[in-house]
Amino acid sequence: MSRRFLALLTITLAWAAVGNTVPAAEEPGGGADAIWKNGPPARDDFFPVAVWLQQPANAPKYKAAGINLYVGLWSGPTDEQLAELTKHGMPVVCAQNPVGLKHRDDPIIVGWMHGDEPDNAQSLGRNKGYGPPILPEKIIEDYQRLRERDPSRPILLNLGQGVAWDGWYGRGVRTNHPEDYPEYAQGADIVSFDIYPGCHSHADVAGKLWFVADGVSRLRRWSEDRKPVWTCIECTRIDNVKAKATPHEVRAEVWMALVRGARGLIYFSHQFQPKFIEAGLLADPEMLAAVTATNQQIQRLAKVLNAPTVPEGVAVTTTEPEVPVEAIVKRHDGATYVFAVAMRPGQTVAEFRVAGMSGRAQAEVLGEDRRLDVENGVFRDTFAPWDVHLYRVGDAESKP
Repeated sequence: MSRRFLALLTITLAWAAVGNTVPAAEEPGGGADAIWKNGPPARDDFFPVAVWLQQPANAPKYKAAGINLYVGLWSGPTDEQLAELTKHGMPVVCAQNPVGLKHRDDPIIVGWMHGDEPDNAQSLGRNKGYGPPILPEKIIEDYQRLRERDPSRPILLNLGQGVAWDGWYGRGVRTNHPEDYPEYAQGADIVSFDIYPGCHSHADVAGKLWFVADGVSRLRRWSEDRKPVWTCIECTRIDNVKAKATPHEVRAEVWMALVRGARGLIYFSHQFQPKFIEAGLLADPEMLAAVTATNQQIQRLAKVLNAPTVPEGVAVTTTEPEVPVEAIVKRHDGATYVFAVAMRPGQTVAEFRVAGMSGRAQAEVLGEDRRLDVENGVFRDTFAPWDVHLYRVGDAESKP
């Protein structure tokens, strides 16, 4: 992730140098359901599906892939970058540098961001090694300064893989110190993190896709569920020439995060090895097709995903205990939705018991052209490794 840190170093320095002279805008309500005057769309049909640090000229291609938000701009924002994004109708979360503040009334900017991964050991410069992470109190101080300049937009903080993996040695002297994270969470309105198990090289994480879900759960707990939690999703080999997540695994990571309560996604599209490709996702037709299908389904289900999760809405058991299946229940427009994902790489049969349902019905398996019998809220389905199945029971005006 060191390359990713360097990519954001320019952004960090840019906003850190800005003077604290811009008058404050209207104060938002705060909390997980805050609606910011100039923030992301507050519509119930908008679910944030972003891409990380990409050229604005590629916005039309990313829109076609179901992306509706940019996060980060290389050495920006600049006037030219914002004009290009405006031309394509692609909103952005970006650094609060002088150009960004000059465009404070520009609706294309829907959020501000900290520098990336402050919880990791920080570079001391070329060939000078690494110092400790940025202290949480410094992040909170910077957050307050960013808010004073413009509280009409949310502030995004993206943290590193220590959120999900206590043993991440990239934290240096703060390795195995998860107690830092509740403090970091105080320094943002939206809290995100990244870990990429599909292309990870360390045996503690490699292939263990559930680290994505566990990171979401931990951030929700550490932020006391008062702030939206987003997560970054891998879709290239990044810098591992021997391994990368398959399209099927990427879809599983997405739905693991959503089932655990993620409120937004950010795709990491760069590839560094064996050669650098900034828009690595766009250069991989198979992955692009799969990610596009996943994103388009998420957008069709946005109103459902934005609806409250039914507490204890479903109990799931599996014939193979070592292959657990996790699920959540949502209700929208008279229909009951059950979103389920296999959390381990094995085959099993899952039995779902949906609370509050009686009589006979059928569950439509969305996107799979099949139906299952449901009796008194109970139905069963087979899960192959990393499978995702999305079910709809009941009547609704539209069927995703």
